[in-house]
Amino acid sequence: MKLRTASALAALAATLVVAGCGSDSQSDTAPAGAKQSADSSYGYDYGSSKKAESTPAASALTVKAANGMLADAAGRTLYLWEADQGDKSACDGQCAQAWPPLTTDGKPAAGDGIKADLLGTSKRADGTLGVTYAGHPLYYFSGDQAAGDANGKGSDGFGAKWWPVAPDGAAIEH
Repeated sequence: MKLRTASALAALAATLVVAGCGSDSQSDTAPAGAKQSADSSYGYDYGSSKKAESTPAASALTVKAANGMLADAAGRTLYLWEADQGDKSACDGQCAQAWPPLTTDGKPAAGDGIKADLLGTSKRADGTLGVTYAGHPLYYFSGDQAAGDANGKGSDGFGAKWWPVAPDGAAIEH
C-alpha cells in the first residue's frame, strides 16, 4: 500500500513539474503592446475585439510600411473597411473574427514609411483601443497566412469592401 501511494505521489509531482514548464506562445510572438486573441486559428495571434491580456509592453505597438502598404511589425498586412464611419469601427462579432482589429494598450508608434500624425487610436464598442490610420480603423484578414499576404484585398465581406492601406492613408484598390 505504501509503495502504491508513493508511486502515485511521484507521478503527480512529475505531472505538476511538466505542466509548470510550458510556455505561453502568445507572449513569445506578440508585438509589444498589442492585445492578442487567446484563440488564433489562422497561424497568427491577431489583435482581437475580445478583451484579452496584453503582453508586457517593452515599447509601443508599431505600424510600418511594407510592400507599399501598411503592416504591423511582423509584416502582416493591415486593412481598412469602407463601412466604418470616421475612426469608429463598425466591425464586431463575426466580422471581427474574420477581420480582427488591430488593438493596442497605448499610443502606437510610427515605423518606417509611416506618417506619425496619421496614426491614432479609437475606443471600440467592446472597450478595447483600436489603432487607426488617417482616420480609418485598421484590421487584419484571417485569410492572410504569411507576412505580405493581401488575400482580403477587394473582399466584399460583411457588406462593404476591404482594402489594404497605403502609407498616405488611401485604400489600395488596384
